[in-house]
Amino acid sequence: MASKHEPVAVLGIGTMGHGMAISALRAGIPTIVWNREPDATRDLARLGAEVAESAADAARRAAIVVTMVTDTDAVVSIASDQGMLAAVSPGGIWVQMSTIGVAGIERVAAMVDDQRPDVTLVDAPVSGSKEPAEKGQLTIFASGPDEVRSRVAPLFDALGQRTIWVGPVGAGSRVKIVNNTWLAFAAEGVAASVALARRLGLEAETVVDALGGGPLMSPWQSAKLQRIAKGDFSAQFALSLALKDVHLALQAADNRLAVLACLADEWQQVVDRGLGDQDLTVVTRALEQEEATP
Repeated sequence: MASKHEPVAVLGIGTMGHGMAISALRAGIPTIVWNREPDATRDLARLGAEVAESAADAARRAAIVVTMVTDTDAVVSIASDQGMLAAVSPGGIWVQMSTIGVAGIERVAAMVDDQRPDVTLVDAPVSGSKEPAEKGQLTIFASGPDEVRSRVAPLFDALGQRTIWVGPVGAGSRVKIVNNTWLAFAAEGVAASVALARRLGLEAETVVDALGGGPLMSPWQSAKLQRIAKGDFSAQFALSLALKDVHLALQAADNRLAVLACLADEWQQVVDRGLGDQDLTVVTRALEQEEATP
């Protein structure tokens, strides 16, 4: 029986793209996947995804193309060097879901306007990590023309527990960098507080008992604090990617947020120590080691 859903191509099968493809397949959406390293797509093929040989091949087969990669240069490379944008069918939709900031989405929008005005761009970065991506529980900050909302709704319903339409293309990326700035300060609050607690001779478990469930701690911070107490710094949101997003916020703010700039400097030192592929809470470990030094 033919699917009632339009086929979707997911380009970029990293942690987030992989989880999103799983959620799309679970919803019965015909899903084509492509990744620079094909090994990442093997289990998706077993789940029913079609594996494309190239980004252009994937785009050619789909009505809706999703990009979920690391940064603006990677997005542009897929669209231009890999031939994705040229391959999208007239009337197709490109849903750009990577976190690329204000300058990045403006660059992408200009490319579409110049090269493919017959393709509709939707700017829709997401909030959430690996587990929410796999469970279809992301928050989607969507922006773009009203007339395509109904077409992307089945996909967004599959990927997210909540979709917020925030305005024209570019508004989604603006909300996302505000979201991730909030997240950065929330993470830093946990890291610095635990490091201080241990300097004062307290254990992380004591902080969990004292602050957990109180009005000052969000559920997200509580979950992070629990992982820190267990010494679990495996990546849910890698520090290097979180730092990238902090730099996007600073760029958008013309480097006028001094406290955020200090946070970026601190996190950069931790990344330079080789810890960037661990969860952003690994900053706690680095601060503890610094605090232990006379």
